[in-house]
Amino acid sequence: MLTITQALVDQMVAHARADHPDEACGVIAGTYGSDRPERFVAMTNAERSPTFYRFDSLEQLKVWREMDDRDEEPVVIYHSHTATEAYPSRTDIAYASEPNAHYVLVSTRDPEHAELRSYRILDGEVTEEEVVISGSVM
Repeated sequence: MLTITQALVDQMVAHARADHPDEACGVIAGTYGSDRPERFVAMTNAERSPTFYRFDSLEQLKVWREMDDRDEEPVVIYHSHTATEAYPSRTDIAYASEPNAHYVLVSTRDPEHAELRSYRILDGEVTEEEVVISGSVM
Protein backbone atom coordinates (compact mmCIF):
# COMPACT_ATOMS: atom_id res chain seq x y z
CA MET A 1 0.00 0.00 0.00
CA LEU A 2 1.20 3.50 -0.86
CA THR A 3 0.31 6.23 1.62
CA ILE A 4 0.86 9.71 0.19
CA THR A 5 -0.27 13.27 0.85
CA GLN A 6 -2.69 15.11 -1.40
CA ALA A 7 -0.03 17.80 -1.93
CA LEU A 8 2.39 15.26 -3.44
CA VAL A 9 -0.34 13.79 -5.64
CA ASP A 10 -1.21 17.30 -6.82
CA GLN A 11 2.45 17.94 -7.71
CA MET A 12 2.70 14.74 -9.76
CA VAL A 13 -0.54 15.50 -11.61
CA ALA A 14 0.50 19.13 -12.23
CA HIS A 15 3.87 17.98 -13.62
CA ALA A 16 2.15 15.41 -15.86
CA ARG A 17 -0.28 18.01 -17.19
CA ALA A 18 2.48 20.61 -17.70
CA ASP A 19 4.61 18.21 -19.78
CA HIS A 20 1.67 16.81 -21.78
CA PRO A 21 1.74 15.71 -24.59
CA ASP A 22 5.17 14.36 -23.56
CA GLU A 23 5.55 11.96 -20.65
CA ALA A 24 6.61 13.55 -17.36
CA CYS A 25 8.82 11.75 -14.83
CA GLY A 26 10.37 12.17 -11.42
CA VAL A 27 10.82 10.77 -7.94
CA ILE A 28 9.53 11.38 -4.46
CA ALA A 29 12.27 10.77 -1.95
CA GLY A 30 11.82 9.68 1.63
CA THR A 31 14.03 8.78 4.55
CA TYR A 32 15.80 5.49 3.87
CA GLY A 33 13.69 2.56 5.11
CA SER A 34 10.68 4.70 6.04
CA ASP A 35 8.47 3.96 2.98
CA ARG A 36 7.15 7.55 3.39
CA PRO A 37 7.24 9.78 0.30
CA GLU A 38 8.23 13.28 1.42
CA ARG A 39 10.37 15.29 -1.03
CA PHE A 40 9.07 15.85 -4.57
CA VAL A 41 11.69 15.95 -7.33
CA ALA A 42 10.41 16.65 -10.85
CA MET A 43 12.92 15.42 -13.39
CA THR A 44 13.51 15.94 -17.10
CA ASN A 45 12.33 13.36 -19.59
CA ALA A 46 15.48 13.14 -21.70
CA GLU A 47 13.47 11.51 -24.50
CA ARG A 48 10.91 14.35 -24.71
CA SER A 49 8.48 11.76 -26.03
CA PRO A 50 4.73 11.13 -25.69
CA THR A 51 5.36 7.36 -25.48
CA PHE A 52 8.58 6.86 -23.53
CA TYR A 53 10.50 8.40 -20.66
CA ARG A 54 14.10 8.23 -19.55
CA PHE A 55 15.73 10.21 -16.77
CA ASP A 56 18.52 12.47 -17.96
CA SER A 57 21.60 10.55 -16.79
CA LEU A 58 23.47 13.53 -15.31
CA GLU A 59 20.35 14.77 -13.53
CA GLN A 60 19.67 11.26 -12.20
CA LEU A 61 23.22 10.98 -10.88
CA LYS A 62 22.85 14.35 -9.12
CA VAL A 63 19.45 13.44 -7.61
CA TRP A 64 20.58 9.98 -6.43
CA ARG A 65 23.75 11.47 -4.86
CA GLU A 66 21.61 14.09 -3.14
CA MET A 67 19.35 11.34 -1.78
CA ASP A 68 22.41 9.45 -0.51
CA ASP A 69 23.71 12.61 1.21
CA ARG A 70 20.30 13.10 2.88
CA ASP A 71 19.92 9.41 3.89
CA GLU A 72 16.98 9.11 1.47
CA GLU A 73 15.85 6.68 -1.16
CA PRO A 74 13.37 6.89 -4.06
CA VAL A 75 10.12 5.91 -2.34
CA VAL A 76 8.06 6.78 -5.44
CA ILE A 77 9.20 6.74 -9.05
CA TYR A 78 6.51 8.30 -11.18
CA HIS A 79 5.81 9.02 -14.81
CA SER A 80 2.83 9.80 -16.96
CA HIS A 81 1.10 8.08 -19.82
CA THR A 82 -0.41 10.57 -22.22
CA ALA A 83 -2.72 8.41 -24.32
CA THR A 84 -3.13 5.15 -22.40
CA GLU A 85 -4.29 3.97 -19.00
CA ALA A 86 -2.09 4.25 -15.93
CA TYR A 87 -0.62 0.74 -16.26
CA PRO A 88 3.08 -0.11 -16.77
CA SER A 89 4.13 -0.87 -20.33
CA ARG A 90 6.53 -3.71 -21.14
CA THR A 91 9.31 -1.10 -21.31
CA ASP A 92 8.33 0.34 -17.91
CA ILE A 93 8.49 -3.14 -16.42
CA ALA A 94 11.85 -3.92 -18.05
CA TYR A 95 13.41 -0.69 -16.74
CA ALA A 96 12.05 -0.94 -13.17
CA SER A 97 15.23 -1.28 -11.12
CA GLU A 98 14.38 -0.02 -7.62
CA PRO A 99 12.98 -3.02 -5.71
CA ASN A 100 11.61 -0.93 -2.80
CA ALA A 101 9.99 1.80 -4.89
CA HIS A 102 6.32 2.39 -5.55
CA TYR A 103 5.94 2.91 -9.31
CA VAL A 104 3.20 5.50 -9.78
CA LEU A 105 1.63 6.16 -13.15
CA VAL A 106 -0.48 9.20 -13.94
CA SER A 107 -2.58 9.05 -17.10
CA THR A 108 -3.38 12.39 -18.71
CA ARG A 109 -5.35 10.90 -21.61
CA ASP A 110 -8.54 12.50 -20.23
CA PRO A 111 -7.98 16.26 -19.90
CA GLU A 112 -10.72 16.50 -17.24
CA HIS A 113 -9.55 13.69 -14.96
CA ALA A 114 -6.06 12.36 -14.24
CA GLU A 115 -5.93 8.65 -13.42
CA LEU A 116 -3.32 7.71 -10.78
CA ARG A 117 -2.35 4.13 -9.90
CA SER A 118 0.57 2.59 -8.02
CA TYR A 119 2.46 -0.66 -8.53
CA ARG A 120 5.28 -2.72 -7.12
CA ILE A 121 7.48 -4.10 -9.87
CA LEU A 122 9.94 -6.80 -8.88
CA ASP A 123 11.71 -9.20 -11.25
CA GLY A 124 9.23 -8.40 -14.02
CA GLU A 125 6.19 -9.07 -11.82
CA VAL A 126 3.67 -6.22 -11.59
CA THR A 127 1.44 -5.96 -8.54
CA GLU A 128 -1.07 -3.12 -8.27
CA GLU A 129 -1.39 -1.70 -4.79
CA GLU A 130 -3.90 0.40 -2.91
CA VAL A 131 -3.24 4.14 -2.74
CA VAL A 132 -4.23 6.04 0.39
CA ILE A 133 -4.30 9.82 -0.03
CA SER A 134 -4.69 12.02 3.06
CA GLY A 135 -6.83 9.41 4.77
CA SER A 136 -8.97 8.52 1.72
CA VAL A 137 -8.64 5.32 -0.30
CA MET A 138 -8.16 5.41 -4.10
